Amino acid sequence: MKILVIDVGTSGVRAAVVEPGRGVVRSHRRDVLPDSPAAGLVEFDASVLADAVLTVARDAVGDVGGVDAVGVANQRASTIVWDRATGDPVGPALGWQDLRTVVECLTLNGQGFHLAPNLLATKAAHLLDLADPERQRDLCIGSVDSWVVWTLTGGAAHVTDPTNLGVYGLRTPDQTAWDQPLLDALRIPVDALPTVVDSIGACAEATALDGAPPVAGILGDQQASLLGQGCVRPGQAKITFGTGGMLDLCLDDRPSFATRGSGGTFPIVTVGVDGGRRWGLEAVMLSAGTNVEWLRDDLGIIDSAEESDAVAASCADTDGVAYVPALLGLGTPVWDYGARGALLGLSRGSGRPQIVRAVLEGVAQRAADLVDAAETDGGLDIPVLRIDGGMSVNATFVQALADATGRPVEISPEREATTLGAAYAAGTALGAWADVDELASTWAPTDVVEPVGSLDRERWADTLRRAQQWFPDLSAITF
Repeated sequence: MKILVIDVGTSGVRAAVVEPGRGVVRSHRRDVLPDSPAAGLVEFDASVLADAVLTVARDAVGDVGGVDAVGVANQRASTIVWDRATGDPVGPALGWQDLRTVVECLTLNGQGFHLAPNLLATKAAHLLDLADPERQRDLCIGSVDSWVVWTLTGGAAHVTDPTNLGVYGLRTPDQTAWDQPLLDALRIPVDALPTVVDSIGACAEATALDGAPPVAGILGDQQASLLGQGCVRPGQAKITFGTGGMLDLCLDDRPSFATRGSGGTFPIVTVGVDGGRRWGLEAVMLSAGTNVEWLRDDLGIIDSAEESDAVAASCADTDGVAYVPALLGLGTPVWDYGARGALLGLSRGSGRPQIVRAVLEGVAQRAADLVDAAETDGGLDIPVLRIDGGMSVNATFVQALADATGRPVEISPEREATTLGAAYAAGTALGAWADVDELASTWAPTDVVEPVGSLDRERWADTLRRAQQWFPDLSAITF
């Protein structure tokens, strides 16, 4: 069996052919870089994304002479609005990190609707206000998975799955229906929204590809990574370190809180199958790898992200330098959009190695915050962490993560475990695996990193406090 996975991340599209038992056998990639026209704005061209999807997908299918099914994994909450008749986007796609709707969120908070700017809801309303202020056009609203499936099916299917639906911000707390009062407040027509289908199961034919294979798996990137790392049982957890950092924890039932727990985590659907849902929770770091990109692109003190490992390793410790990775505010546990990055403890002797190491350790400390929050809200111990994403190959960072959390860290053999997760979903739909529970046996880490020291968590709490409420008006956003 050959499964084509379309994996859309923050910086581009990967098309990979996965064979059960062998893993990724072919892979093509094309960059689709986001643009930031002003501070806090993140957007990209959905037409360029669609072209990239078709190009890499057709190349990958051509390499292997055809595939049996298609799986889709995608960055969640990024928002696209397009014309149903022409398929043309009506404006820029807004990335999940985009903060241009902060003021709208504050206004809605005053009306009793608690929305965050990283959700799809206010992004969609903003794009509608620009393209169709009278709400007279026949437009489609969707997340990236919706756009990819629309593209692959030639406009025949406008769908999403329960794992992506959770970050729309437009559903009732139990995720079973659209929240009509909220739709009315945002003036979002329900007919513009996608049909909800299972994460595992054939939903449409990818007629844009040779053989028109079925689209049989759709997962948001974090749930795909969770599945790709064999996390299906209560207490199993992973963190993906991409531009942001997301911890996802499997639970045995839906969390007791409706929208946010006391630790700042959120209920999520880990997978939708046979009309049912499996539940977990998620803790969010708004910027992880973004901080390394900042060192490279904005400060110019490293030439590549990979170089951060060697530079940080050239000093034994930070010599008191501390960094709070809050370039886009702070997520779990405090959810402070007015917080900003902070570099503290500098002295005349502080140099490039100490600063780079402080950035890596700051991300590790924030990851430990996510672990603490998930254990608090989930009521479960997390005995070991599984990780993937770009920072998972940075040895200095991974050791700092083990030391900050005080537990072993297992590294995914596939850096983009989202690809494996989407393949597992599509393969399970076609019978390659009996059910979701069988996927637990697929996990085999490439390495296990044990703690060898510790990072000062008490001092970290004080450091974190100093970065909070830098812009008090933005810190007032609650949801």
